[in-house]
Amino acid sequence: MNFYRRFRDAAICIALLATPFFFLNANLKHPDQTNAVDRTILQISAPIQYVFTQLAAGASGILGQYFYLVDVRTENQHLRSEIKRLREANYKLGSADRENRRLRRLLLLRDRNDGSLLTAQVIGKEVSGFFRVMRIRLDRGERDRVKTGMPVLDADGLVGQIRRTWGRYSDVLLTADKTSAIDVVVQQSGARGILKGTGGDQQYACQLEYLSRQDEVNVGDLLVTSGLGHRFPANIPVGNISKVVKHEFGLYQEAEVKPAVNFSRVEEVLVMVAGPPAESQGPQDKSRRNE
Repeated sequence: MNFYRRFRDAAICIALLATPFFFLNANLKHPDQTNAVDRTILQISAPIQYVFTQLAAGASGILGQYFYLVDVRTENQHLRSEIKRLREANYKLGSADRENRRLRRLLLLRDRNDGSLLTAQVIGKEVSGFFRVMRIRLDRGERDRVKTGMPVLDADGLVGQIRRTWGRYSDVLLTADKTSAIDVVVQQSGARGILKGTGGDQQYACQLEYLSRQDEVNVGDLLVTSGLGHRFPANIPVGNISKVVKHEFGLYQEAEVKPAVNFSRVEEVLVMVAGPPAESQGPQDKSRRNE
């Protein structure tokens, strides 16, 4: 048995070693030199070669697809990083552009105004149902010039007035505050009234009171400061009429007013530490002082 087993193992080894030789020899021979054995071997090897060729092609395709996907994933990660970087750069450019436009409008306001103005930056906001205060910090060290009651402006109109001040810091009483009352004029008709803040928790809003029933006012009309009492210079925008309310009885009508200033977006303001000279005020203001 041991001899038979050794003979069988030797025969298998010889066959395994010889088979590739015969296959290779048959495939390398010139077609005119092949014999019957070679042609038989070629017929047997052709399907086997086809199967292995297909398997190799499939494996190669899978590996190629895998490496392609790996490259695509790497490229996608790179593109995502680039998109994120570009978005951040775009946001910074947009912020810088908005800030430049806002500051340019403030500079134009300073150039147009005859009074003395100090620049201040908004550093805090407080919202409640009783009062609305905006805290500001002066950009320059002229803190001794800021006093209680001085007007505070931005490029859109009147923000409010100085409520209290200490050092380089001040609190601003907004026009939308419940305790704020400003004498105003309807620019389109000349009608006069008192603008008071509503102090609502959900929105910044005002109402126009003591407006004569005989006065013609419409939604969209612009309200400006009257200049009466010289507390605020004349012709500063304070808001637009959003709704007119006429009661059945009484001497007056009322109107709801949307402030000219978007208080939630105010970042820089101007404090008017000295108003325009008397000769620079219009004839309308002079006639009012003579009344």
